[in-house]
Amino acid sequence: MKFIVINFGCKVNAYESTYFEEKLLTYGYTKAASVPDADLIIVNTCSVTNTADSKCKKEIRRIKRENPNAILVVTGCSVQNNFQEYQKYGIDILVGNFFKSKIPSLVEEYLHNKQKVELFENNRKQLFDNMFLDKFASHTRAFIKIQDGCDNFCSYCVIPLVRGSVRSKDFDECVKEAKTLAQNGHKEIVLTGIHTGSYNSNGFDLVDLINEIAKIDEIKRIRISSIEITELNDKFMEMLKNNQKVVNHLHIPLQTGNDEMLKIMNRKYDTKYYLDKINLIRSIRPNINITTDVIVGHPYETEELFNKTVEFCKLIGFGKIHVFPYSPRENTKAAMMPNQVKEEEKKKRALQLIRISDILSCVYEKNFINQEMQIITETNHQGKTVGFTDNYIKVLLDENLPPNEIIFVTLMEKQDDYIKGKIIKRGE
Repeated sequence: MKFIVINFGCKVNAYESTYFEEKLLTYGYTKAASVPDADLIIVNTCSVTNTADSKCKKEIRRIKRENPNAILVVTGCSVQNNFQEYQKYGIDILVGNFFKSKIPSLVEEYLHNKQKVELFENNRKQLFDNMFLDKFASHTRAFIKIQDGCDNFCSYCVIPLVRGSVRSKDFDECVKEAKTLAQNGHKEIVLTGIHTGSYNSNGFDLVDLINEIAKIDEIKRIRISSIEITELNDKFMEMLKNNQKVVNHLHIPLQTGNDEMLKIMNRKYDTKYYLDKINLIRSIRPNINITTDVIVGHPYETEELFNKTVEFCKLIGFGKIHVFPYSPRENTKAAMMPNQVKEEEKKKRALQLIRISDILSCVYEKNFINQEMQIITETNHQGKTVGFTDNYIKVLLDENLPPNEIIFVTLMEKQDDYIKGKIIKRGE
């Protein structure tokens, strides 16, 4: 039986979708090249914005049109957020967010009895839905989902409603998975979750987990997918100082760069706190790449407040800003607020901040031109290879090299979205 997994959304979804793939391959299924070629189609949906919801529903309609006879499995945040609507699509196996690990076995059951399946639970209090990966075939960087859920309830965000409360993967299971991935050739591990910094298993926190994984010789890099500024405590800073396997890159969501909007958004810090923490990080790692997320056009954001955000982003000097126009999500506080910003104004502010991000990226990357750095190769195409430095600079080499190799390069010049690299030597 041929299958295809279509993934929308975040790194957590990417991990889960890879789990579906790897499990089905062990059952003897094979990957299909496209939707029309598949006997089984799994869609892992996203609901972070209205646009994400719309894309997922559009994809379901396309699949139904192009391959109506395929077994269709749909899961993920959009399903959790709009379960009754998805029930109308005639889906064979429809699963909310809290039973994803069951999907491969549910497919086997469906093949046996041909009975449609709907699994949905609306209680936020759930146990961790455990999954385990031996390899991460779609990336040289292997993700480990160590945590799920969020209890922050930021004004704009639906994720606590669709992902449930904070829960963590067992510490020993995380370490075992990291060892297995390393034995299967992965040199870089990305620790991911919905609220990664809240990790806690039997008294072990994120720093404990990072330090334990760092003991695995084959692992050369440890990356955190995202972490809140409030979780960068003294213990974390000490780890950042002493653990050289932790990469020179942190993604720390800002969301807005002024105190008035931070309070309205129900964020747990102010701009001074954020700035002080960034300065402390840079006193430990002067060349670190700090990237972030910013939402523009949230209710009550005036032109003046937006301009404060722009200036604060310049002050921080981010390596990249992921910009999101505010999207009203049902059952969130922001959706019910007055002073909604017009769509055209959101788009205008987003474009302005994206331009600022592009400038800041160039400024950051310029610091490393003519510097010797180490990359791990990821993809190759038409005689060229792409890899990433540990501080997440995308490097292009004019040679066809296999993925997952350590290469020492000199960074030469900017070319489109890349920095051209000149090979000095090949590593391990």
